[in-house]
Amino acid sequence: MTLTRPPAHVKPLDRAFALEAVRVTEAAAIAAYAQIGRGNEHDADRAAVEAMRLAFNALPIQGTVVIGEGERDEAPMLFIGEKVGQGGLSVDIALDPLEGTTLTAKAMANALAVMAMAEPGTMLNAPDTYMDKIAIGPGFEEGLIDLDAEPGDNINALAKAKNCRADEITALVMDRPRHEALIAKIRKSGAKVKLITDGDVAGVIETTDPATNVDIYLGTGGAPEGVLAAAALRCVGGQMQGRLVFRNDDERARAAKWGVKDLTRKYGLYDLVAGDVVFSATGVTDGAMLRGVHRVGEFITTESVVMRSATGTVRWIRTRHCRGA
Repeated sequence: MTLTRPPAHVKPLDRAFALEAVRVTEAAAIAAYAQIGRGNEHDADRAAVEAMRLAFNALPIQGTVVIGEGERDEAPMLFIGEKVGQGGLSVDIALDPLEGTTLTAKAMANALAVMAMAEPGTMLNAPDTYMDKIAIGPGFEEGLIDLDAEPGDNINALAKAKNCRADEITALVMDRPRHEALIAKIRKSGAKVKLITDGDVAGVIETTDPATNVDIYLGTGGAPEGVLAAAALRCVGGQMQGRLVFRNDDERARAAKWGVKDLTRKYGLYDLVAGDVVFSATGVTDGAMLRGVHRVGEFITTESVVMRSATGTVRWIRTRHCRGA
């Protein structure tokens, strides 16, 4: 069973935390900016992690990291279970200080600093493994898509709901060898495929923005990124399902450590993120969703998006920072 609506106990976070969240992702993005194009993924990730940790520790929160960063990238962690903040409101935190380490190191588009804060106990403690995912934007009848259906069936259902032909649907997929069969099935249905090299949090969010012309996200990506993407969808609307994918016994043991008992469970949007959530992302490099960090004279500029599920509010924030401040 997958949840499509929030549990009754959900409590909204203070709206002031939306702007606090932006300061955290801005700090990580600015720190990563110095590593753009330098070819060193590790140094880029390290800079973003350290800056994000410092920014969290300046906030009036009692935060617990439930979706951490670093194991797969062998980088300094904001590890699962780490406590951050000066004390105050208890929140669970999901984060990726630099979604797109390769994109940053190679000065490619769509690198982001990303985080989400939610009521304690309402975000899935996803282990650092893979997740099969399917997602669409808002405005459709619940249950329109199904992770267990054939790609062509999902595309035809979405086309019917949009009152268009299947060949007018665009599916976003990560460009990986593991997706060769998936891509072939999508194209056989008549739909177009847009490939991305990295950044599946941004990829899922693209389904919510008509300007991107992306209608559906399909494929296997990181499980932690799946929770972050779900946090964004909780704020702006949409549908998402995911199922953890385990490649070995070590990953299964890691899942058990974090309380995952049903290894084959299909998670719905509210299984992934049940509570009120604040989501923030700041561009590191220029992308489809956000402009990256830029140096303009004596200033550094950033562009961020911050969302709050309790109100459905989405704010785009452009900030000019004094260099060295």
